[in-house]
Amino acid sequence: MSEAPQTRETWIRVCAARQELELRQGVRCLLRLPVSTARNGLGERNGSGRTPRGWHCIRARIGADCPSAAVFVGRRWTGEIWTPALQARQPERDWILSRILWLSGLEPGFNRLGDVDTMRRFIYFHGCPDTESMGSPLSHGCIRLRNDAVITLHDRVPVGTRVWIGEGEPAS
Repeated sequence: MSEAPQTRETWIRVCAARQELELRQGVRCLLRLPVSTARNGLGERNGSGRTPRGWHCIRARIGADCPSAAVFVGRRWTGEIWTPALQARQPERDWILSRILWLSGLEPGFNRLGDVDTMRRFIYFHGCPDTESMGSPLSHGCIRLRNDAVITLHDRVPVGTRVWIGEGEPAS
């Protein structure tokens, strides 16, 4: 299991109970954002539609040069920009917009490797249509943010930034 953050380390905490993300430096909160985690709750199994718990890190940052509301499929920009009209033509689509911060589990057997592997499950922080609700668990497993929020977060964290996902505080 990964250790609790050091005093000056910048890291991300996602509290599913409060549907909130905090960018922290040690115990100090630098930024607080509303999120939407999985409708199916928390869990690590492949195919569960749940948001995985525990310690992760940002494996890749995708979309730095794309416009806000850029549409991604398979982690590639399609060239489209989300609009209500585009959504009306594809109402069942799970929109991945603006930026992607791809997560990788740090806890072998819990959220890394085998059928609990966060990275192989393609779990991300990503933007979603601004018409989608924040503060309620509605995603398919990823952690959704408003487009401006995911752009802000993307611009402030490098690859390797540690991420904790759970109901409260990480264990020390």
